[in-house]
Amino acid sequence: MPPNILSSSLQNASFNIIFQIGFRILTFLLNAFVLRHVSQAAVGVMNVRLLLLESTLLFLSREAFRRACLSKASEHYWPKVINLVWLTVPLCQILCLIFGYIWLNVLSTPSSSITEYYTVGVWSIAISCIIEMCCEPVYLMSEAFLFVRLKVVMQTMLVVVRTITFTSIVLYQPKAAVLAFSVAQILSITAYTVGYYIYFHFYMKKRLIERSQIINNVSKGRSFQRKDSIIGTAYDFPFNSISEFLPSKCDDGNFDYKLAKLTWSFFKQGILKQILTEGERYIMTLFSVLSFGEQGIYDVVNNLGSMAARFLFRPIEESAYFYFSQMIRRDVPIAKQDQKQVEECVLVLQRLLRCLFALGLVILVFGLAYSRLLLLLYGGSGLISGSGPLLLRTHCLSVLLLALNGITECYALASMDTKQLDRYNYVMVWLSIGFLCISWIFTRLLGGVGFILANCCNMAARITHSIHYIADQYQSTAFNPLKGVIPHRMYCITLFVSGLLTQLSEVLVSPYSLLGHFLIGAFCFLVTLVVWTIGERELVQLGIHKWNQRRAKSH
Repeated sequence: MPPNILSSSLQNASFNIIFQIGFRILTFLLNAFVLRHVSQAAVGVMNVRLLLLESTLLFLSREAFRRACLSKASEHYWPKVINLVWLTVPLCQILCLIFGYIWLNVLSTPSSSITEYYTVGVWSIAISCIIEMCCEPVYLMSEAFLFVRLKVVMQTMLVVVRTITFTSIVLYQPKAAVLAFSVAQILSITAYTVGYYIYFHFYMKKRLIERSQIINNVSKGRSFQRKDSIIGTAYDFPFNSISEFLPSKCDDGNFDYKLAKLTWSFFKQGILKQILTEGERYIMTLFSVLSFGEQGIYDVVNNLGSMAARFLFRPIEESAYFYFSQMIRRDVPIAKQDQKQVEECVLVLQRLLRCLFALGLVILVFGLAYSRLLLLLYGGSGLISGSGPLLLRTHCLSVLLLALNGITECYALASMDTKQLDRYNYVMVWLSIGFLCISWIFTRLLGGVGFILANCCNMAARITHSIHYIADQYQSTAFNPLKGVIPHRMYCITLFVSGLLTQLSEVLVSPYSLLGHFLIGAFCFLVTLVVWTIGERELVQLGIHKWNQRRAKSH
């Protein structure tokens, strides 16, 4: 296994985090703009009803293929993989017809006073998803061969095109927000897909020129330097033209049936995971427990509360899944695998869990005291007059659970064999049923807060299952990935004291001086950061050492 998988995964995570931070800042500003120009009901239609349709179509169409085809990518025969990935297009078309009909004819339709363009919005989502599936083979190659910067550039372009288009139309026609959303969706996805194909067209053209130069140098007895990539070398990239990204006929079968079987396991699991991930939106949409206006407020608060999960945890989880799936073999017991690779994986898993647990505790402690201030600065007094602050405080608890669930579950899914994945599907069935029942009950009793509490219960159950799997996997070995996950004692004490001070500050200082309340929190956060740095001195030194090595290498 090439030694650069870990470094490339870390680079991928860092670029993704930077992109997600920029994307969330832009989305943060865009939502603040939308709240002042678009009705809360229209926000509910766009951000809950239509984006739920997009999330459902994309997840069911491609998630299983991505997870399966990125497992042990160095062992793939790529023409068969490309054939398999292109199945996402007809699958997405079928799903678009099914869910498009449900969204238009089964679910309650928004009144004309909210929007006249609901039908246009539904079909724009369906068309954009089909277009995006046509980009999936190229995207998969960029992931497998670690085109990290390309992914960031393409996602940035998508966000910029979508934002500029939507904002431009809403400025002139505030009542046509859903139409603006639809136009922006189609244009941004088209630019995203075309951009990928254009890049690889010129990349492969340039690579052919470089290959001919290498052949000339070798024929003349000159040496050349080969650049490492995840699969051999950069010169072993298995495609020479865009046409090779299209389906083709293979001599010994057109598909990799082992990958197809793994994809089917992930697909069955994906249905359940989608219900668990978007459960509150499904309940809102199917049972109409909240009006479109209430859905808009919930979505705004939910986006704020889940910022850490979206721009930090998710990129880390994606890169961690890729790393673990390359280093751990699914069908081989841990004791019979390369022990150096296993030791490295255990160390990475330990440090990830410890760091994310510490970060989740910080978000919980400071979020409880500063949720009201954040909502006031973001959306004005309208967001703090109702249940907004309580919703955001409850989100802080869910963020802590998300931090633990994401890493433990991604490791479990990256290392389970097919039979274990199938058994896990049955567990997810019961979790899904329990989650939906609890969500419905809690929402009837507590409103929007019930969604978040039900999600917390669900994540706690999933964490328990993943921890049990990890403990069983390493039971007969000398490794214990779960040891030392809880942060050191002084850090926990500092967090406890900071929580008391900031809560007192919210009660005694905040009504008279928001700036004073903010400064007290900033001081407590700085002290907490210093204590964590001292306690995690070894990890900080390792990070500084790696950073200096990277700078020296770039120079």
